[in-house]
Amino acid sequence: MRDVRTRGGVVRSQVLVRAGTSKHDIEAAVRSGALVRERRVWVATPDADRDLRTAARAGVVLSCVTGAKRLGLWVLDASTTHVACAPHAGMVAISGAVLHRFAPIVPRDPTVLTDSLVNVLQAVALCQPYETALAVWESALNRRLIDKKMLLRFPFRGQARDIVDAAVPFHDSGLETFVFQRLSWLGLRIRAQVWLYGHRTDFLIGDRLVLQIDGGHHVDAQRSADIAHDAELILHGYSVIRVGYDQVVNHWEDVQDRILTAIAQGLHLAA
Repeated sequence: MRDVRTRGGVVRSQVLVRAGTSKHDIEAAVRSGALVRERRVWVATPDADRDLRTAARAGVVLSCVTGAKRLGLWVLDASTTHVACAPHAGMVAISGAVLHRFAPIVPRDPTVLTDSLVNVLQAVALCQPYETALAVWESALNRRLIDKKMLLRFPFRGQARDIVDAAVPFHDSGLETFVFQRLSWLGLRIRAQVWLYGHRTDFLIGDRLVLQIDGGHHVDAQRSADIAHDAELILHGYSVIRVGYDQVVNHWEDVQDRILTAIAQGLHLAA
């Protein structure tokens, strides 16, 4: 049915009825196979989003890193589905997923299968390590889905209270969040997203040490532009360290050793 597809493929039957679709037409669509029932009160098209159908069937909402990914936020790993329900929701039958039971900060609309941004951030803070959770929160700020002043007004719980104080909107990706957190102990001035000679740099450490972090999009024409900008920076007296996703996530000790070696040689100092 067109109304179901335009509403995301999975809809509470009551929503369709209130919009003018008769119960008879809904039942006819189910009998014909055009729609399938999920937990009696939901209907879905057979090709609808699998996670949404699973959430409807189990009586939960998509949340935490799954919700964050669907909102377009940076997440380190969303390979496992994360869902949420009220703390006293009773037995929930859902296999292969991580279930979070917590009282939502923003009330959950019973006709919606995805958690709100604020609830997603709370779930991430309850579930993920500090650094990984902070990266998700900073992604929300960076994408302007919410601002810091608004975040500070919500009654977040647990680790989220520390994260909301620390989060800044300046980091384009979680990798940048990781790097900034991991280098903060140095006590040096570390600035993110500094424009130098027509291009934005990921980090400027001190006055002259540039740290660039390559994501998956740094290929082909982008890669050529990056190399050209590195050369421009070097010609103007900067030192450049360029690292990739795998190095930051899985081999941080090597990256840090390279940065510390450069600092020990004074490459971060003004000429």
